[in-house]
Amino acid sequence: MVVAHAQLITLGLGLAFSGALAAAPDATLVVDGSCRDGAAQGRYELRTTAGSLRVAGAFNHGSRTGSFIFWNDGGNRVAHVPYDEDVRNGTLATWYDASAAGELPRRDESAWRRGAREGSTRTWYRDGRRRSEAEFAKGILVMATAWSDAGAKLPEQAARELVLRDVAAADARYEQLELLVRGHLPQCD
Repeated sequence: MVVAHAQLITLGLGLAFSGALAAAPDATLVVDGSCRDGAAQGRYELRTTAGSLRVAGAFNHGSRTGSFIFWNDGGNRVAHVPYDEDVRNGTLATWYDASAAGELPRRDESAWRRGAREGSTRTWYRDGRRRSEAEFAKGILVMATAWSDAGAKLPEQAARELVLRDVAAADARYEQLELLVRGHLPQCD
């Protein structure tokens, strides 16, 4: 039996995706989703009480599936995270959270397979200049190239360190996004 419903949830988590997804500290969010056999099933949306979409995705038997897309207060997309059977799988991307006008500048993009980085990971500075390019195999960094904020190519060790810092920051952002969803699931009683 599928049960569709919307519910109000107070966002009491101090989540901030560089300010992008954080609603006011006591803001109320509305979960719109369905349940089947006690688990989230089908379309999932998380909106502010004013109707602004914050998260859109889908569940299959309680597991995230397909793309989860996240938006900020201004309605700009700030993250795209694809899942397969509840693990990151595909090309993940985030965008900086503030821009004078138009689409936000890309922050990072990384290929994932079965929950681990696999293939290219790229980052950019806020002004659109490339910051780093790396290759991963089963989550292990195998090649890194990076540039300073002045545009100079960094030595290999400095490039690896910058890539690893960027990866740690991106992983922390992804975890914040996942906490937002996990903390706002449909009530499947």
